[in-house]
Amino acid sequence: MTSAHSKLYSDDVSLVVVVVDTNPFFWAAAALPFADFFAHLIHFVNSILLLNHLNRVVVIAAGVSSCAYILDSSDASPSGGVGVSDTFDKASRKAEEFIAQDARATAANSSVASANAASLLSGALSLALCYIQRIFRSGTRHPQPRGSPDGPEQYVAVMNSIFSAQRSMVPIDSCIVGTQDSAFLQQASYITGGVYLKPQELNGLFQYLAAVFATDLHSRAFLRLPKTLGVDFRASCFCHKKTIDMGYVCSVCLSIFCKNQKKCSTCGSEFSRVMPDLNSMPDQSK
Repeated sequence: MTSAHSKLYSDDVSLVVVVVDTNPFFWAAAALPFADFFAHLIHFVNSILLLNHLNRVVVIAAGVSSCAYILDSSDASPSGGVGVSDTFDKASRKAEEFIAQDARATAANSSVASANAASLLSGALSLALCYIQRIFRSGTRHPQPRGSPDGPEQYVAVMNSIFSAQRSMVPIDSCIVGTQDSAFLQQASYITGGVYLKPQELNGLFQYLAAVFATDLHSRAFLRLPKTLGVDFRASCFCHKKTIDMGYVCSVCLSIFCKNQKKCSTCGSEFSRVMPDLNSMPDQSK
């Protein structure tokens, strides 16, 4: 039986699945225009493919209301007769089509059409993990998997994806181009052993991508990659989907609530013991 660790490093082939946040509300206020960011991304994808002709890159777009594949480098294989440049042109067109389609879907959904709308990160991570598992189970090759405001309502789905990635030994790398850190991605990179990076100079984004994220898993053991100074481990409550510092936890299913509950809304367990209100407790941090 081949262990997961030996399977992971069985060859020098890398599978890179890139999740791109196409949230228009975020990019409207971002310091780096989306077109410039996408150009850096295309150069990064090209550099990955140049490292090994067997490398594979998949790009998934995560919008506010949907997510979809916009690039699969396997379509650009020589056997298929499709040029790499043609594939990138197709990816650009598919990205534009996806953004327009997602904008229409968002406009039709009044519940998410706001400037604080979060991207569908949980759905994009699920697509990425499903693709990686499909490659793992194909039996032909086992490449090395690499992997806007946070949406507290996606906390459970995102954490399930993170733990699935950890179990599959799939590190999740995070490149933050916004002004605020992402607690979800901090936890994802920390738990899965990936890299969390917030570039200081966005004009040199490609250099960050090539120097940090293009390195394969075996080479990372010999490099001093950036490390996160701190990780925000705060959770989101299951009742109001808000990020909390202190809350109540169901002893049966470990669901988290910001207020005392007589009955767990997740598993239905009833709580006979009356718990004190956390908001009325004195400060004991001295």
